[in-house]
Amino acid sequence: MFLLGAVMGNILVIGGDGFCGWPTALHLSNLGHEVTIVDNLSRRAIADELGAQSLTPIASIEDRIAAWQRVSGHQLGFVNLDVAQDYDGLAAVLNLLKPDTVIHFGEQRAAPYSMKGPRQKRYTVDNNLNGTHNLLVAIAELKLDIHVVHLGTMGVYGYDGDGLEIPEGYLDVKVETPDGRLLPRSILYPTNPGSVYHMTKSLDQLLFQFYAKNDQIRITDLHQGIVWGTQTDETRLDDALINRFDYDGDYGTVLNRFLIEAAIGYPLTVHGTGGQTRAFINIQDTVRCIALAVANPPERGERVRVRNQMTETHRVRDLAALVAKITGARVDRVQNPRLEAAENELFVSNRSFIALGLEPITLSNGLLAETIEISQRFADRVDRSKIPAASLWRQDMPEAASHTIKKAS
Repeated sequence: MFLLGAVMGNILVIGGDGFCGWPTALHLSNLGHEVTIVDNLSRRAIADELGAQSLTPIASIEDRIAAWQRVSGHQLGFVNLDVAQDYDGLAAVLNLLKPDTVIHFGEQRAAPYSMKGPRQKRYTVDNNLNGTHNLLVAIAELKLDIHVVHLGTMGVYGYDGDGLEIPEGYLDVKVETPDGRLLPRSILYPTNPGSVYHMTKSLDQLLFQFYAKNDQIRITDLHQGIVWGTQTDETRLDDALINRFDYDGDYGTVLNRFLIEAAIGYPLTVHGTGGQTRAFINIQDTVRCIALAVANPPERGERVRVRNQMTETHRVRDLAALVAKITGARVDRVQNPRLEAAENELFVSNRSFIALGLEPITLSNGLLAETIEISQRFADRVDRSKIPAASLWRQDMPEAASHTIKKAS
């Protein structure tokens, strides 16, 4: 059901044409917010660069916006702008629209792409950090009271597998003084990034910490798990609204990649032992969590509010076994292109979103079937040569995903 009443808030969605940004923009518009997308369409350009298009056919941004107005009656604004390179343009948009909230998705989001080579490493740092810093500087200089909601990553915490529950952003510690006193301190949970992409998200945290303290900018940093699924209530309404489905070795998230491999009879490519435990979230819960974050901002002067945006954890090999059981696909273990622990445990607190009323979608809820259907429906669009992971964490590593080391049924 669409809410067609009074506008709830004025929201700018930076990166609103992307995998998480597009369905979020629609969801917030559906809730009654006035939404403007700011995007330079870089994800489309990277798809052209890689020769790896979305499994699902993506309409132009103009056709997407027109379709949304047709089916919902809501208008979406759009500004074609590179926030990392055009500070003056960004400041002008903020000053003109004076949004209540800016949702910041405008960062290169793929760890493998960020490790592909010197150009991609430099682009990821330049784009991600400049975009974040430009946004914070503009808000501070214009003296606007804007709530910044940033999509971060669970990867800032690292995957040490030490058995501790990862808290939501902060760690309470006691520091011993020279005279033996123990002083309580709350610090950012120590970061342990596993790629250049994850490193930029770790550095974002320091930028947020400074501007929240120095300029009293209200900031929520969402540390999100790996997203699975592709459709939301809003993107299902028209073919022109369909969301991205990336399956390639650089941008395809692991569960979606397994599902398209199964759909075309390609072995499920499990890196190494498959013992990597990761946090996951369905795309529908992504948009719900962001809406909850928008509705529950921190106060001015409050420290950065960190929420862990995830709903469950799984080992990669267990996901492969689940997909293989459902689809009959074969599982192949291949050399791992990443430098990471072969096995790890992962315990994560997501209490804040549960307390706000989130009822998580899990793999057992049945939406996996819809993602399988999408995979099968568009299987003829797959370029099999783009599936193997070709980005290596070190140049002296073997060509990883093309070398099978063990097969499992």
